[in-house]
Amino acid sequence: MKQALALSLLAGTLAAQTATTKPLPPTVEAAENTVSADSIRGFDQFLADDLLEGRYPGQRGGELAAKFIATQFASYGLRPGGDNGTYFQQVDFTSVKSDPAKTTFTLVPKSGAPMPLRFAEDFVVFNSKLEPEAAIDAPIVWVGYGVTAPEYKWDDYKGVDVKGKVILCIVNDPPSDDPKFFGGKGMTYYGRWTYKFEHAAEMGAVGALIIHRTDLASYGWDVVRNSNTSEKTFLTQDKDPKLSAASWIQLDIAKKLFESAGTTLDAEFSAAAKPGFQARELPVSLKATVVSSVRHFQSPNVIGIYPGVLRTAQDQAVVYSAHYDHLGVKADAKPGEDAIFNGAADNGTGTAMLLEIARAVTSSKVLPPHSMVFAAVTAEEQGLLGSLYLAQHPPVPL
Repeated sequence: MKQALALSLLAGTLAAQTATTKPLPPTVEAAENTVSADSIRGFDQFLADDLLEGRYPGQRGGELAAKFIATQFASYGLRPGGDNGTYFQQVDFTSVKSDPAKTTFTLVPKSGAPMPLRFAEDFVVFNSKLEPEAAIDAPIVWVGYGVTAPEYKWDDYKGVDVKGKVILCIVNDPPSDDPKFFGGKGMTYYGRWTYKFEHAAEMGAVGALIIHRTDLASYGWDVVRNSNTSEKTFLTQDKDPKLSAASWIQLDIAKKLFESAGTTLDAEFSAAAKPGFQARELPVSLKATVVSSVRHFQSPNVIGIYPGVLRTAQDQAVVYSAHYDHLGVKADAKPGEDAIFNGAADNGTGTAMLLEIARAVTSSKVLPPHSMVFAAVTAEEQGLLGSLYLAQHPPVPL
């Protein structure tokens, strides 16, 4: 299916060009016919080989993948679109990884005994401020779904000050069956954990606790645990507000938290789902220490450009993109276990299609009306970071 997608993607591009301009030159039609499933398969087999060790950004396998892609671009005659006349657009990253032995969370009710939580079992956390150590002793503010959406006349932060505090919220959107209201049964960006953390930081919070519920998150706690106990990566230059404690807690922990505040989880979830929900500070604080290892590294986007006939400053460009990174090697693999995340499908296939499209297009020796940018981006698995950097630093002016 994915090989067919590559064929249809190229054919669709050329067909659209035909429909809006004129019949394709014979050399372009001939180039279209050279698109090969075997070629795509060959690229993918190399990218997913154990030699590349799962193509993790900033590590040996990721660097090998980038050099392979750049070599292919050069062999096609693409113009370098990276830094200093190279195919590599270097991106600076900083990663953090919480230390499970030194990172502690305790819920402290105003009345009642403190409740220490277990790392990875009850909670997970990372420090998006990229601090080696952070100490938090702050009240918890219940903000429902943690959403401010003017277009839906919904504001869970209305009338409450969360500066210097820790917010508590539910994953996903406010419930809806209306596709015009928070996407109906689909999830909007407001429902994603990334939005919850970003918005909490924008509102001045020092930490955030997202309540996990499998049916609302659409994945189990094991996914949350595995994703948030490993290294988390950020653009080094990112100046947006961040949290010292970006956290998830188990549903059972949320139940105990609400009970210690004199209410119930069911009642609070029900209230949060209704328009007019009012956020409030709970009589519970979070006392936490978040200790992290911090690592700085570089990993490149790989960019090649096929110049078009029109080259004025007002001209447009067509961008073809796929991410070449994957998850690397499992750190805690058992003896004899296959520890390499090869990433043949995610996204070796996409990168292989990108290479084959570039090869076929350039083989025609006919310049397209507009420039074509081929971008193999890095750090997608860390949160679309290579794509974000490419959008902020495009090789063709926006």
